[in-house]
Amino acid sequence: MTAHDLLKPPGRYRLKVADYLTLDRSGAFEGMRTELIDGEVIVMNPQTRRHLFVKSELAYRLRRALEAIGSSLFVAVDGTVELTGNSHSLPEPDIFLTSAPHGEGFVPVESVALAVEVAATSLELDLERKAPLYARHGITEYWVVDVNRGLIHQMWAPEGEAYRRRQEVAFGQRIDAATIEKLAVETMGLSNN
Repeated sequence: MTAHDLLKPPGRYRLKVADYLTLDRSGAFEGMRTELIDGEVIVMNPQTRRHLFVKSELAYRLRRALEAIGSSLFVAVDGTVELTGNSHSLPEPDIFLTSAPHGEGFVPVESVALAVEVAATSLELDLERKAPLYARHGITEYWVVDVNRGLIHQMWAPEGEAYRRRQEVAFGQRIDAATIEKLAVETMGLSNN
């Protein structure tokens, strides 16, 4: 057997969460916002004012809507969600609603009632890579806010790696959560176009 016979063909190396955290602690990602999706380190773009406004305003409106219906869910912004049994992903949704904001470590996926990604430059990643990931791990409802087109892709009823139910809600219309009873958010004013 030669050395050539021992070599594997070229390919990608999928990082595990433990590898990613070791690299992060060592300073490898210093000055960058990153997340781990299916073993790949995703470097997030700096947030434009448009992205920041929509994310902040939507988080505020969700908090107010939850208070109005007497829900104990917590609105988290830019937190890390730990996916049970997944050693290759550690996502950071822009906004998520959780029943377990307190404690040590990352937020457990089982406590996440809704995940929201705000997409100014990340629409493909959010729809094509994160949607299957979130569905596979049982996040019951997922919204992708497309700030460029002024609409929200609302998905629910996860099955396997897909959401069976989907609809688009244009900015200016009310969005009613499909999985959280009585939760509704007005989207008027989310766009400054």
